[in-house]
This record gives sequence, structure tokens and C-alpha cells, in this order.
Amino acid sequence: MRPPPTLNIFPSQPMHAVPPSNSKVNMGLPSTQTSTGSKRQPETSMAKPKPHTEAAAAPEPPKAVKREGNLKGTTSSSEQEAPKTPDPKTLRRLAQNREAARKSRLRKKAYVQQLESSRIKLNQIEQELQRARAQGILMGGGNALLGGEQGFHMAMSGISSEAAIFDVEYARWLEEHHRIVCELRAVLQEHLHENELRLYVDNCLAHYDQVMNLKSMVAKTDVFHLVFGVWKTPAERCFMWIGGFRPSELIKIILGQIEPLTEQQILGICGLQQSTQEAEEALSQGLDALNQSLSETITSDSLWCPPNMTNYMGQMAVAINKLSTLESFVRQADNLRHQTIHRLHQLLTTRQAARCLVAISEYFHRLRALSSLWSTRPRQDQ
Repeated sequence: MRPPPTLNIFPSQPMHAVPPSNSKVNMGLPSTQTSTGSKRQPETSMAKPKPHTEAAAAPEPPKAVKREGNLKGTTSSSEQEAPKTPDPKTLRRLAQNREAARKSRLRKKAYVQQLESSRIKLNQIEQELQRARAQGILMGGGNALLGGEQGFHMAMSGISSEAAIFDVEYARWLEEHHRIVCELRAVLQEHLHENELRLYVDNCLAHYDQVMNLKSMVAKTDVFHLVFGVWKTPAERCFMWIGGFRPSELIKIILGQIEPLTEQQILGICGLQQSTQEAEEALSQGLDALNQSLSETITSDSLWCPPNMTNYMGQMAVAINKLSTLESFVRQADNLRHQTIHRLHQLLTTRQAARCLVAISEYFHRLRALSSLWSTRPRQDQ
């Protein structure tokens, strides 16, 4: 049974046209059904994914709106955050921060360089100590006989290990002190603010304190090394006084280097010089009395005949007790030198104190240079 023909709503021919024959209609029906069926199947197949497509495409407008909102927000925020011309106070603060950061970087760099140089110097000290041990100049006191030829030979040709370490440390201290004084001289020429200049002056004074600590340590073990100035150059030994420089003479030398001085400063420096001279005279008289007492102690018995060993050892024990006071004299002299430098710093302004420290360093530098020139001077053959 064939289904009835479907009604063609939109006829391709006008109604008054003559209908085709039955054969043509019968032949066209299947094709019409087939074509409609084939047309409906793609329409249904294409219609199925349409809800998903619409659902996926539906959020697109909000996204566009959101982007537009973001763009609008960005534009508004950029307009709000537009660079404004800072006021002079802010510019000054920014410049100060940049300058402080630059100085901090420089201090950090200098600190790292100082650590590296200290490490190198420490390695050099260790090498010098090993070389000294290999040469046999570091000899202990246990293998020297009192009054024997071996002990006399060791005293004339070698020094103690503490004294050798002090010499190496003092050489390192001189190098560091030269660097510090060069920096102080440079900042004096730059005319820095007094607060910044005070940092360099305090650093130089603290460095003087270090050498005082070194001397106090070696004075416990080898005070003669300090008294006779073995650690100094020959020209410096001409001006030695109880293991160092004479403070009152140093005041005379630098007095003309720190002008102009006020009347109050002149009175203070003159008073300091007078009190320093009195302390020096007291220490010198005490040292002379010690020398005389030692001489009387060791000559209280006969010198030409074979001595009584009991009396001899008793005399030496008394002399050793008296000789131990020599360390006290060296400590008092170092304290006087230390107090004189710090007292000058208190009497002077920061800039005057800086010039004073530079003048002191230059004075001893010239003495060392004089020693070098003396040792390398041309000698005439006789």
C-alpha cells in the first residue's frame, strides 16, 4: 500500500496548470519522499548539536562585556595612577635615600675588601711564622741555662715566639694604619661634614688602641723586646722612651700643625704638656731607681772569687722580683701615651684632631723613611 500523496503547500506550478500524468506522479513520489527524508535527516542531525553550540556561545557576550569592563577599569586606574609631579620634599627624601644606599654599598664593598685583605695577611703571618720556626729563631725559654753561654747566645741571636708574633702583627698594623691615615687625609681635603669626619677620627683612635693592646700582651712575656725598641726602626729608637715615644715631645711637634687655636685650647694644651712632662719625670726617676737597685743587688756579693751558690741564687731571686716591676713601668708609659692622644682629641675640634692624627702619623713615617735612607746610603771605601 502506498501512502497518500502529501500536500504540496508551495506548488512549483500554478493551480490552473495541467497536472502531470500518473506515471510521472508515481515516479516522482518516491523521489519526493526520498528527498524529503534525506533532507530531514541532516536537519535533525544538524539540529542536535545546536543546543550545545548555543550554550557554548551564550557566555561569549558576558566575556566581551567583562573585557570591556576590565579595559575600562584599567583605563580608569591608569588615569588615577598617572605620574604626578612630586613636591621638593619628596625629591629631597628620594635623593637622600639614594645617597644612603650608595654609601651603604660602598661600606659593604670596603668591608668585604678588608676581610679579604685580612685573610691574605693572616696567611702571610702563618707563612712567616713557619719560616721563622724553620730558621730556628723562635726558641723557648726552657732550653736556656741561666747565666750559661747557650742562654747568652740565644739572647743575642734570637727572640721569643711572642716577640716574633708581635713583630709580625705590628707590621700588619702599620700597613692598616697607613691606609686609615690616607683615608683621613683624603676626607680632610673633601671638606666633609663634621659628623662624618668624626667617624674617621674615631676609627683612627681605635686603631691606636689596638697597638696598645698588642704591646700589653707582649709585655707579659718579653718586656725587654719593648724596652729596647727591637720592633722599631733605628731612627725611631733614637727617640725611644720606655718602649715608645715621649708624649710631651710629641705635643711640641704637632702644636704648630693644628693652628689656629683659641686661647682656651692653648691653655688646655699647655696644661696637658706640663702634666705629661711631670708624669714622664716621675716614671724616669722610678726607672733610674730600679736600675740602681738592680745593680746593687747583683753586686752585693764578691764578683771575682767563686761565689757562694746559696747567696748567688738568693741574689738572683731578689733581682728577678725587682726586674718584674719593669713591666709595670712599660704599662704606665703606654697609658700615659694613650691618655695624651685621647686628651688632645678632647681639647681640639674634630677637624683639628684629624690634622693632629695625620701629623703624628707623618712624623713617624718620616722617621722610618730616614732609617731606610740611612741603611741604603752610599758608603765611601776607606
